[in-house]
Amino acid sequence: MGNARRFKTHSLHHAVLAAWAMLGAVAPAMADQPVDLGAVGTTGTAAVSQKNDRDSAVYQAPGSMSINATEPVFDINQHYVEENTYAGSNYTDIISILPSVVSVDPNGPGMMETQSLTIRGFQDGQYSVTFDGIPWGDSNDFTHHSTSYFMAQDIGNVAVDMGPGDASNIGYATFGGTVAVHSKDPTNTPATSIFGSTGSWNTHLLGAQFDTGNLQNYGDGKGFISYKSFSTDGYLTNSTQRRENLFMKFQKVVADDSLLTFVAMGNRLFQNVPYGATLGQMAQYGQNYGLSSNPASQAFYGYNYDQITSDFEYLGLKTHFGDVQLDNKVYTYAYYHNGYNGLNPTFDTYLGTGNPAGLPQTGTVVGGVAYPNDVPGQAMTMNYRSVGDIARFSQKLGQGTFDYGAWFDYQTNNRSQIETDWTQNQAFNTANQVNGSTGMLAYTDRLMQDTLTTFQPYAQYEWKLQDNWVVTPGLKYSYFRRGFDSAVQQGSGVPYNGSQSWEKLLPALTTNYKISPVWSVYAEAAEGFMAPNMNLFFKGNPQTGALKPQSTTNYQVGTVWTTKDLNVSADIYRIDFTNKITSYACGIFTCFNNIGGVRYEGGEAQATWMFVKGWGLYGNLGINNYSTSDGSILPYTPHTTAALGTIYENARWYASLIAKEVGERNSGTGNGTIPFGSYTVTDLNVSYKVDTGWSWAKQAKLGLQVNNLFNRNDIYATFGATDQNGNPAFFTLPERYVQANFALVF
Repeated sequence: MGNARRFKTHSLHHAVLAAWAMLGAVAPAMADQPVDLGAVGTTGTAAVSQKNDRDSAVYQAPGSMSINATEPVFDINQHYVEENTYAGSNYTDIISILPSVVSVDPNGPGMMETQSLTIRGFQDGQYSVTFDGIPWGDSNDFTHHSTSYFMAQDIGNVAVDMGPGDASNIGYATFGGTVAVHSKDPTNTPATSIFGSTGSWNTHLLGAQFDTGNLQNYGDGKGFISYKSFSTDGYLTNSTQRRENLFMKFQKVVADDSLLTFVAMGNRLFQNVPYGATLGQMAQYGQNYGLSSNPASQAFYGYNYDQITSDFEYLGLKTHFGDVQLDNKVYTYAYYHNGYNGLNPTFDTYLGTGNPAGLPQTGTVVGGVAYPNDVPGQAMTMNYRSVGDIARFSQKLGQGTFDYGAWFDYQTNNRSQIETDWTQNQAFNTANQVNGSTGMLAYTDRLMQDTLTTFQPYAQYEWKLQDNWVVTPGLKYSYFRRGFDSAVQQGSGVPYNGSQSWEKLLPALTTNYKISPVWSVYAEAAEGFMAPNMNLFFKGNPQTGALKPQSTTNYQVGTVWTTKDLNVSADIYRIDFTNKITSYACGIFTCFNNIGGVRYEGGEAQATWMFVKGWGLYGNLGINNYSTSDGSILPYTPHTTAALGTIYENARWYASLIAKEVGERNSGTGNGTIPFGSYTVTDLNVSYKVDTGWSWAKQAKLGLQVNNLFNRNDIYATFGATDQNGNPAFFTLPERYVQANFALVF
């Protein structure tokens, strides 16, 4: 494509040399008095004996693997999260350091929903995300809104499973993997902390947390509650975000041998939504062009914004009945979204000829009267709530452990979209109607009520053949049912009432063999599954019965070596993706066809080496290749990713300098395949802790963080939006971001 641009590959050795030089200068000034600013929570797959040892590789690793692994699962612990994430960071920003994982927030770290989180090339909606073991996401396409739920300040660890997992791994779309986010645990000691950040682009965070400590007068319960207020103007012009988040977690031992846990979260978000900029717009307004300040433009920031509230709650019980252990969670979560936009926000300005206000020639029609110079727009709602329960049982049986359980979820979703005239205060616009209806529905693109019912029971047996050898066969049954009662079905624009269900048995077989106490090998063969998306119903007479669920068959082998000073792992994989579904035109509707599948092949390696006390090196490498049966290009699947850097910590100082490189990839959009060159982003994090000696504040922590230290500003992606001439809109890497942090503990 004529406007496509490629960028030179920058190697990582410059970043590594800079890391040595900077940390070498800092190290002599660092003290060694221990300071504890808060208990470190669980590290998930990390070895228990090392997870709290500050000098161990597992503790310092940006991503570690357990010697007990039966598949590639990279764990990022609370220590790394606390020291390396930015004020508004989400789980997507946290895991971007891992091999074969790519994520960029084009408005700055945590300042916009991620537009590109991929795992081995699988896009959002093709992998599951869980919180404390509970799957969550949109029922329409299984995607996730990263800015609407959990903030980094409440996260204990994040584990990324690079595959479908064993039979006990539940979720909407396990075939591309699972991102498992875990909340941090309450501490045993009472404390109150105030924390905040200020950074580039008028970015600010202010928050507070209260820890009850162990309440001996209330049955040894403990908990914490935290509040965060985050605001930013963002890197992109007129692309602000305002966010408030309240999170609480309480635990109490009941009946002496059972643990009751209650978690609740509320999030309120306002954000202007940029859609990228064409090369012409970048040339005229700058590479950080996001939205316009011109009220005559469809890209005016006052017309393009979201108002979103969300909540997430669960009540968990861990107990036992004789030899049977039970872990049960009953939960609910909700997402309420009011969104507004110009009809095509990339119509900001006609470059060369045409209306200087940047309006499409159609204008609007209100009450049968044409207004050719009015600004057309859209208003949408998407409101859903899920309720569900997860019951997990475990008991010793013969030479192993028998695990079984079930997940049930029911989500209701109401969705609407209407055509409006912004110039006339969102009056109904009938000029861009997508259906042939008359009267009140003439301006309605969709008015839908839908449901999704999910049921996944499982059973597996962890068979201990020898003390050092475990084999785990398992089986999961996955059932999905979609139902619709729509006055205006999206796409067809006509009423639709109907339902369809899909089901599949998913076998899994994993094994782990310990060659020595510090070295293990593992293997996995398992199937993954995802029910067809809602868009299969976006036509007048859906014929979904002939379409099979999309599924994968995964084969993975790997090895882990872990000592106090070294955690290293490597794996290779092959994934066969079957029943790939594509769309094609059939009359005035869109039909779908099964064209076959995709084969993915590759591997990952990572290592953290603490070569002297308090000082370590980290690196990883991901290699991802694929072949499609029809020769098509998979979007945003880099052939390689790599990271390299150094970490230092003593009693007072923490410092890290790590560079992440993302290799060449293609857009794969409907505008033609656009190639993108590789890029490297380097992050610097430095913090200092001190006992203040003050009566009103016991401890303090100051920090400085720099994202994109060397100020790379490559165009890295396009997402299909076009201007009136069909030119695609792009996003660039956000420029260098600098942030200062403080925390006080009372």
